Amino acid sequence: MDEQNPYRGPDAAVAEFSSADELAGRGARLGAAIIDGIIMLVILLPLMFMGGYWATAMAAAEAGQQVGFATTLLWVAIGFIVFAVVQAAPLNANGQTWGKKLLKIKIVDLDGQKPPLGRLLGLRYLPVQAVGVIPLLGSVIQVVNVLLIFRNDRRCGHDLIAGTKVVHAD
Repeated sequence: MDEQNPYRGPDAAVAEFSSADELAGRGARLGAAIIDGIIMLVILLPLMFMGGYWATAMAAAEAGQQVGFATTLLWVAIGFIVFAVVQAAPLNANGQTWGKKLLKIKIVDLDGQKPPLGRLLGLRYLPVQAVGVIPLLGSVIQVVNVLLIFRNDRRCGHDLIAGTKVVHAD
């Protein structure tokens, strides 16, 4: 006879949970972006000084003008190339920038797999950089891109474009 024990816990299948299934916090994502930004500044500021950008910017300011659009495009391209060179190794290895690696978060596709490097650079990072060059409108779009992190799924605009999300790394 199989008696029911009213004090016995219920039988239930327990799903395995990995920390990689948990979305990264907004603070960790911000911290990683700040770290990556500092890395880029340390590299790009001397390049911009030696490459003549600062002299061009100062001359334009003294004349009451802005830096020319072609010059801006050139330096955005240089910045993206430097970003790709600096971040390619960790992005390709495990979907992390150096900042994300330090804060133990990573980029995955919607199936939880590491996206290919080309997809990360070409869809996640390049569109936001390219749009940012558009006077006035680019800045508004970049702010909206970042503010989308306050959605329930914590995916910014660049995550939506690339089909990615940021989760805790194991």
